[in-house]
This record gives sequence, C-alpha cells and structure tokens, in this order.
Amino acid sequence: MKKKSVGKSTDKKKNTAPIAPLDAMMEQQLLIVKGAREHNLKNIDVEIPRDKLVVITGLSGSGKSSLAFDTIYAEGQRRYVESLSAYARQFLGLMERPDVDYIEGLSPAISIEQKTVSTNPRSTVGTVTEVYDFLRLLYARAGTQFCVNCGTTVQKQSVDQIIDAIMKIPAGTKIQILAPIVKGRKGHYRELFEKIVKDGFLRVRVDGVVTEISKGMKIDRYKVHDIEIVIDRIQMKKEIRSRIADSVDVALQFGEGVLIVNDGQRDILFSKSYSCPQCGHRSRSFMPYSFPCL
Repeated sequence: MKKKSVGKSTDKKKNTAPIAPLDAMMEQQLLIVKGAREHNLKNIDVEIPRDKLVVITGLSGSGKSSLAFDTIYAEGQRRYVESLSAYARQFLGLMERPDVDYIEGLSPAISIEQKTVSTNPRSTVGTVTEVYDFLRLLYARAGTQFCVNCGTTVQKQSVDQIIDAIMKIPAGTKIQILAPIVKGRKGHYRELFEKIVKDGFLRVRVDGVVTEISKGMKIDRYKVHDIEIVIDRIQMKKEIRSRIADSVDVALQFGEGVLIVNDGQRDILFSKSYSCPQCGHRSRSFMPYSFPCL
C-alpha cells in the first residue's frame, strides 16, 4: 500500500483552483481552506461556517493570526482588488497571494486592526471600517422611506406627475395653488410680506385664512404660524393645463420643491423631493427666505 503524501504540495497544484462566482460563494454554507502554509501554519485544512460569529483560539504562536489575517483576509482582499479596474488598482496596494492550495466560499473581507484606533466609546465596526457610510447610501437609494412623524410612505413626484394629478380634479372645482414658505415658526414676518409683494403676489394664506397683503402687514410674533403664498386661483376645466403648468412651476420655485393645492375642502401636498404627503414633514426646512423670526 502506498503511503499518502502529507508534505507540501507541488507548485503545479498550488493556487490552481478557479475563483467561484460571487453568487455561488454566497450560496455556500462553509468557508473552506485547504493546505494553508502561511508563516507557521503546517498544511492546515479548515472549514468555517458562513454567516456565523467564529472565534479562532489557541496557544501563542499556533497560527491564529496567520490563518485569520495573513491567509483568509489577505486572499479575500486580493481577489476584491483584482476585480477592480486597472485605474482603481493603482490607488490600492495589491496584497501578495497567501501560501495556500485554495480557498472556497470566500467573499470580500474586512479586517480591523488589533489595537485601539479611536478614543470614541461609541465607535462601532461600521464606523471604524467606514462601511456605515456605504450602508446609508444603499438604504437611501434602495430602501423605502417612511415618515418619522406618522409612518406614511414618503413620496416625490415629477412636475408632469403633479400637473396630471391636478388635472384629475373635477371640472368646475375652484382650486388654489399655494407655495408654503413658513411651517410652524414664530415671528411677525413683516419683511417677508414686503418681499412677497415685491415678487408680484398679492395674497397669502396665514394659518389657513387667505388675506390680501396690506402695507406694513405683520402678525403675532409670539404665535406659531404657517404661511403660504397664493400663486393662483383657478376654476378647473379641460383647456387650462398650460396655465396650471405655469403656476406649478412658480409654486415649486417659491416653495422649494413643495406646493399645496386646496380644492375648497382639503389641502393636497405635492413635492419634487421626498416629503410626507400626510403631514408634510421633510428633512429640509420649508423656509426659503432667510428672514429672522422677529
């Protein structure tokens, strides 16, 4: 009976296993390492379960760091860098191929240095490795956003979608197109009313009441107010789309991407940016004018 060879593998066998596609690696349940000989590792074979918290323990000098950092991490980082373009690779240091026969089921790897890198006690793996910034971008683009106040799905519409929605209002209905400029803030806003008149508008809606702007007009400075510019008052009919389009453009300009349509019974909020259609909450302030709340 021939003895089974236990020594080092030949150079012909070394590093000849093809790299599995990423989808296939994600389906595997194990990270398989065959013939790891980096540093003081002696032709080690190991199988590590994926999607689990795994701890490598052993005596000092037994090869824990050689397996985790110099073999598994180094190969994962090397494969990831090799997948990038030649232009991107010139800014990243390409790690050497570790001394191992092959590694199967390996994804791009992240390594955290084994010493204190930050004095902030609230640092996490995500912030230290800067993965958190990419996760924020991913959830912002691919996730569904909900209002923090009422839980309604946050939406945005294009200008054409806003116009189409307004045109669905029954003919004969009298509507007002409003541009919100103050939302839940105190102040007398005398300078703001003067600025609105200079912009060519005669009416505003203050706390739900439409009024003409008079000379020197101001409101109670100690109360919280909602103020909208009355952009246009229209009676709905089929051949009025061009006028509505012009009014919508003006309202979105003064309302910083937000407008309100009042049909005599309710307010309908439209927004070019992400905004709650129920309560109107959004990340930016409604206030386009930089006036102090005196």
